[in-house]
Amino acid sequence: MTITASANDEETARYRVTGMDCPSCAAKIEKAVRSVGVDEVKVSTATQIMTLHVSDSVSCLPEVERAVSGIGYRLDRLDEPQANSEGDIDDLPKDLSHITPAYKRALWMVVLLNVGYGIIEMFGGFISGSQALKADALDFLGDGLITFLGILAIGWSLVWRARSALIQGLFLGALGLGVLVNTAYRVLVQQQPEAELMGLFALVALVVNVVAVLPLLSHRTGDANVRAVWLFSRNDAIGNAAVVVAAGLVAWTGTAWPDLVVAAVIAGLFLQSSWSIIRDARSDLREASSTRRSAPA
Repeated sequence: MTITASANDEETARYRVTGMDCPSCAAKIEKAVRSVGVDEVKVSTATQIMTLHVSDSVSCLPEVERAVSGIGYRLDRLDEPQANSEGDIDDLPKDLSHITPAYKRALWMVVLLNVGYGIIEMFGGFISGSQALKADALDFLGDGLITFLGILAIGWSLVWRARSALIQGLFLGALGLGVLVNTAYRVLVQQQPEAELMGLFALVALVVNVVAVLPLLSHRTGDANVRAVWLFSRNDAIGNAAVVVAAGLVAWTGTAWPDLVVAAVIAGLFLQSSWSIIRDARSDLREASSTRRSAPA
């Protein structure tokens, strides 16, 4: 039986999603919701808000919640948003007890490891002449900044989360474009990177990915964000392995092409994620503005 809302009789439900930090996670959640028959669903990567339209919330929403929690994400139902004293939209869930001080400290450690090594790997990319290392460094910086925003935005309203995500998306997009432009320039120059340094930094990146997960192991039953960190680490490890392979091919072929190809692929995927954040942040800001205008004075 399909539980899609009809045009004339629909109810809007909104949830705060914990553990969703990337466009692929948002797509996975939307797919899970549609699998129980709800077609009208949108998950924002910028503010971690899921909005869906159903005809019967009593029967539909429990199925939605089971479907999403079944793939490892936590949902907090949001009440009808109310304007706070600053005219902003307050849509915070009432229960934030799963965000403990110890868990926050673990997240801060993840931020420091990702951002710290991202800066180191970017430096390594410059001294080795490797564009792939620079692109891989963007993944570290992006993951660290997304986690950093998640920590800061725990108590923020939708508008401020969307504004912060928009700034972050623009910043990360600019970094990604910079890597792509530099890669295009290197295609013309054809400067071969130092394969030994390139491979060394990529191998260290694999180790950092593992170490970044360790602080969260003791919290794996308390918050679904651990799942997202595992997914990030897995995806980053694939990127690190690609850089290691590219370094081997650079040494074997004596050309820069393997480095340039891997750099273009990683930077392209990074730009796609940045665009998703920017797109969803703008959509959330429009939604918040519309809600504010329609709210009673």
